[in-house]
Amino acid sequence: MALGPRLDLRQTQSLVMTPQLQQAIKLLALSNLEIETFVADALESNPLLEMGEVQREAGEDTAPEPQEHDSAPDFDGDNALDIADHAIDPEAAPGDMGDWSRADIGSGSAELPDLENRSANGPTLAEHLSDQVGAVAHDNREALVAQRIIGDLDEAGYLLGELRLIAEEMGVPLAEAERALATVQSLDPTGVGARSLAECLVLQAQEADRYDPCMARLIDNLDLVVTGDIARLKRMCEVDDEDFADMLGELRGYDPKPGLAFGGTAESAIVPDVLIAPSADGWDIRLNEASLPRLVVNRDYYLELKTGARDKSSHSWLNEQLGEADWLIRALDQRQKTILKTAAEIVKKQEGFFREGVTAMRPLTLREVAEQIEMHESTVSRVTSNKYLACPRGTFELKYFFSSGVSAADGEGASSEAIKAHIRTLCDAEDPKKVLSDQKLADLLNEEGFDLARRTVAKYREAIGIGSSAQRRRQKKLAAI
Repeated sequence: MALGPRLDLRQTQSLVMTPQLQQAIKLLALSNLEIETFVADALESNPLLEMGEVQREAGEDTAPEPQEHDSAPDFDGDNALDIADHAIDPEAAPGDMGDWSRADIGSGSAELPDLENRSANGPTLAEHLSDQVGAVAHDNREALVAQRIIGDLDEAGYLLGELRLIAEEMGVPLAEAERALATVQSLDPTGVGARSLAECLVLQAQEADRYDPCMARLIDNLDLVVTGDIARLKRMCEVDDEDFADMLGELRGYDPKPGLAFGGTAESAIVPDVLIAPSADGWDIRLNEASLPRLVVNRDYYLELKTGARDKSSHSWLNEQLGEADWLIRALDQRQKTILKTAAEIVKKQEGFFREGVTAMRPLTLREVAEQIEMHESTVSRVTSNKYLACPRGTFELKYFFSSGVSAADGEGASSEAIKAHIRTLCDAEDPKKVLSDQKLADLLNEEGFDLARRTVAKYREAIGIGSSAQRRRQKKLAAI
């Protein structure tokens, strides 16, 4: 065989993702806050973009007609994203605090305060505590260390860092850091600055002048409180039934998460992307205009700059900016349309949930929705990530409506969320003297048309934080005291 240079002609197929197409795919997965940041950056970098004054209607195409310029990027909405998605892999779809919550004891144990009940304009926990330090600290040095400790508190009011490390960082003896911590623990609300749940409750018991040896032993044995071992607790505390019931009532009145009464900087109210409301002929589904970025191209400024451009590079740069601006407006508009289309299909598939509640949810997969709206399932995955839907039943992430299920008598199957809701309802309504076993729960669910084995019931029960029949029996006995 002769060796030497030669020319060959070969024909191959490949998919090349342009930077614009990659950006369009990225936009789908961004949350409201991330979109705001993205738009702010675009406004800063592109002089032809500005915020529009007129709000657009949901689904209305407001992309301006492209002007004549050298090379506007080609963007073909659904088709471009769908082709790209076929070429890439779809997206994958303090320790004792938990026990305290499961015991359902204390004002903060069952659920956290609603976001709307936490003042967005009020002081944060750190601000509230900092305002008090100056009045109680013995000197400026102690106040500085106390302020450093406040900076290490989590939103519930617990000290996250080690006091020894804080002392080393501040260059003070450990004893001095302990005095500063005592100062923080004397502030309002009572219980902040604790390093454990037990210490938090001790601070509140001391404030209420109820911290005697009996209460100390009760708080030292919170694990027995959780499991409901009443007889053993009474022996350890050396009290009779009446005194024990009084102590337990006092303990239930304490707040295991005192800091949550104040606002925080880490959390903010969720702004839904889609609004759902019942209408005469079904459901009114629309985008939340408050969350829609409204960008327009300043054509007058473009013409002014074009008139003043003197060389070829200036004309090229200006046309490039115009092309990017037109593309971004179309890409954002297409993003909103895709969100609306996906949400509408979810409402159609899960109409039972919107009419009857979680017990009527049905199993739903990304593929089912993708096939109906004629998109790739990875596109649906991106669209439903970090997007929220508000309806009369509350605000839910779009991902919430996708779940596996089990077979049911109606042939359609039942969502795992619906199964969990049924299990919770049965457990809440059970007789404290006749707590339902997992097998009994399975039998009752089978009577309702759900084909479930005992092991499956146990898995769902544990997933929603409901204890075993023995644990629930002890808890209900404890709650009856």
